Amino acid sequence: MSRPRLILNAFTMNVVSHVYHGLWRHPENTQLHLNDLETWIELARIAEEGKFDALFFADVVGIDPAYNGSWDTYIREGLQIPCNDPAALCAALISVTENLGLTFTSSILSEHPFSFARKVSTMDQLSKGRIGWNIVTSVSHNAAQNYGLDEIVAHDRRYEWAEEYMDVVYKLWEGSWDEGAVLADREAGVYADKDKIHRIYHQGESYRVMGPHLVAPSRQRTPVLYQAGASGRGREFAAKHAEGTFVVFPSIDGARRGIAEQRAIAVRNGRRADDLKFIQGMSFVIGSTEEEAQRKAAEIDEWVSYEGLAAHISRDMGIDLAQFDPEMPIEQTDVVGVQGFARVFEDANPGKKARVADVAGALSYNLRMVGTPESIADRLEQWQDAGVDGLNIIAQHLPGSYRDFVEHVIPVLQERGLAQREYAPGTLRERLFPGSGGRLAERHPAAQYRGAFQAEDVLSASGTGAAWR
Repeated sequence: MSRPRLILNAFTMNVVSHVYHGLWRHPENTQLHLNDLETWIELARIAEEGKFDALFFADVVGIDPAYNGSWDTYIREGLQIPCNDPAALCAALISVTENLGLTFTSSILSEHPFSFARKVSTMDQLSKGRIGWNIVTSVSHNAAQNYGLDEIVAHDRRYEWAEEYMDVVYKLWEGSWDEGAVLADREAGVYADKDKIHRIYHQGESYRVMGPHLVAPSRQRTPVLYQAGASGRGREFAAKHAEGTFVVFPSIDGARRGIAEQRAIAVRNGRRADDLKFIQGMSFVIGSTEEEAQRKAAEIDEWVSYEGLAAHISRDMGIDLAQFDPEMPIEQTDVVGVQGFARVFEDANPGKKARVADVAGALSYNLRMVGTPESIADRLEQWQDAGVDGLNIIAQHLPGSYRDFVEHVIPVLQERGLAQREYAPGTLRERLFPGSGGRLAERHPAAQYRGAFQAEDVLSASGTGAAWR
């Protein structure tokens, strides 16, 4: 029985230290050179050689004093600071790639939806339809403080804000320009049809945007949409808006249950179960034998910083792990939030009781697969059978982790039909959703704005003040 191929993304960040903290010190790791464009060009070329679907860039827009009551560990270890703008990097990589998708994270905090929509459309035009957006609402108080707020707004309010943000960008991308608006008629001297370009007149709690969108429709109009919310409200948002959701299930059984639940939510939101792709975060250590792979993994671990891992998890779960002895059994702590991460570890390691140190490494080591190319492919088939559609591959060494995967695992996956041998023609969305024509499906909430503004003022209407309500 033939299998569908896996979606493959290189999951990275324009920082010194992304997930496996401390490894930037390794002499073979080029991530120390985060400010050199050549570092990222090399990565893009390796990913494109391996027929990866996309580079997927994470981002943060603030740094809280979340470990040992300060930000010292984050600064000392380069733990996601400095952090450069991933959209700027994606734009720079457009001209050195031909088929590779370029997906970046952007928070609703960090840019007004009008300017964001304009930037994304420009990038999608220049890349011929290869842009994706990972939608985040941010959880950091410092992120909020960097954009004029006293602290991060309440969880559910952030998602209400995000809903309005999506409305604005959908109106601009899908509704402001009708199909056929661009004529480019040299003889008649008419570039665009004024009756097919519309203002959007958006007025909401957070934004007031007249429009029109200043960029003509790109090949995808709306970029490929990703979201990674794990809360109930976040999962509802992903089920409504996302085309891909970044997941970190600790076990195959957990993936099977979680994916079935999420697909049911998508159907409840008027979409089809297969409208949502599940992309599992995972890293790999590859050897020609199991013994060699384990030896390489042990050598990598000698460089890993416990302080870095603990500081990362402390920030993500809002609990300062510095207050606990790393060897303390989690069951002896009384902090509720730690228990959830303990279950992540225990689900992935049946029969073992989690220590504080295990919680600190939960999102790094529970997502790591060590083995030969064949044994890795065997396990990836099991993950696929549980509903996983693809991988966000996390590097331990940059670019070595990706080079090893491309040289050793990709050929095995290709033999099994789990990896593509060539890129299909078209946009990023057409490759992820064959037959889509490159546009969001009619059942997606963005589609309601197609043709929605034709009865409104056209661009040539006289006077903007009277028309603005």
